[in-house]
Amino acid sequence: QVQLVESGGGLVQAGGSLRLSCSVSRNIFSFNNMAWYRQAPGKQREFVARITTGGDTYYRDSVKGRFTISTDIAKNTVTLQMTSLTPEDTAVYYCNAASLPVNYWGQGTQVTVSS
Repeated sequence: QVQLVESGGGLVQAGGSLRLSCSVSRNIFSFNNMAWYRQAPGKQREFVARITTGGDTYYRDSVKGRFTISTDIAKNTVTLQMTSLTPEDTAVYYCNAASLPVNYWGQGTQVTVSS
């Protein structure tokens, strides 16, 4: 059973930064890719960022230039560095590991950005 455990969420003022981490119970290289999604109240879960085993990264347009996804293979962690946060970034952030066709999810961590 794969376990993903997120940490690093919290309350921050607009313009601030947060660093989310996802600890993975299995070797990251065993997955096709790792990603972060988020879900704001009353909205559907949406893609935020993805990193492939080859190191290619992808971002939703609204976070490009502000968020950075990375992996630490030795620690089996996936990190999402978030800067210049806005209230629109407020959501529960979920870590995702894809071993297609199976997707694994963490329990989520709350990020709240105050104006």
